[in-house]
Amino acid sequence: MKYILFLLCLSVSNILFAQNDKKAILKEIKAHQNELNNAYKDPEKSPLEPSDLKKFKKHDFFPINLDYRVKAKLTITETEGFFDMVTTTTRRPKYRKYGIIEFEIEGKKLQLSVYQSQDLQGKIAYKDYLFLPFKDLTNGVETYKVGRYIELSIPKEGNEIIVDFNKAYNPYCAYSNDYSCPIVPSENHLNVPIPAGIRYKKKKEDE
Repeated sequence: MKYILFLLCLSVSNILFAQNDKKAILKEIKAHQNELNNAYKDPEKSPLEPSDLKKFKKHDFFPINLDYRVKAKLTITETEGFFDMVTTTTRRPKYRKYGIIEFEIEGKKLQLSVYQSQDLQGKIAYKDYLFLPFKDLTNGVETYKVGRYIELSIPKEGNEIIVDFNKAYNPYCAYSNDYSCPIVPSENHLNVPIPAGIRYKKKKEDE
């Protein structure tokens, strides 16, 4: 009887822990969305054109879906050198493929490459920064046609990395031609829809 009570208590404890963990994750994602909204409202930080800034209230996001927050296996690509990343302008920043992440969404095995910036690599605040640009089947329909970005950090230990597509955001060039943005490499084109993160409403010039 004591053993059964122990298992019941353990089960309840695990459920409560999972619920608290879920609440913390949802809070984190909402904080990310609020931070993005506030940055775009700030004339000092916003990439919006003055006319768009006046009308801006908040971004349009897909409903938060934790099925698109995945644990990925990171395999570091040791021998990759820096290359010129193609952008929306003639600018060619130096990046290197840091590794490949492998994960599953809805039972489908997927992989993406993550990149490291040569310029940011030498800055203490960004020494663990990884850049994840990606395209999926929502591009040009519900999301920006060029693709979206996610920011990641090199794991402090092990080879597991959390990729939260609910935090996917648009490049600045989605809002203004004054910016130069990396174009998603072909190896990061996913043949599945990722209905998570930021949406994008087409402008007339995009049509």
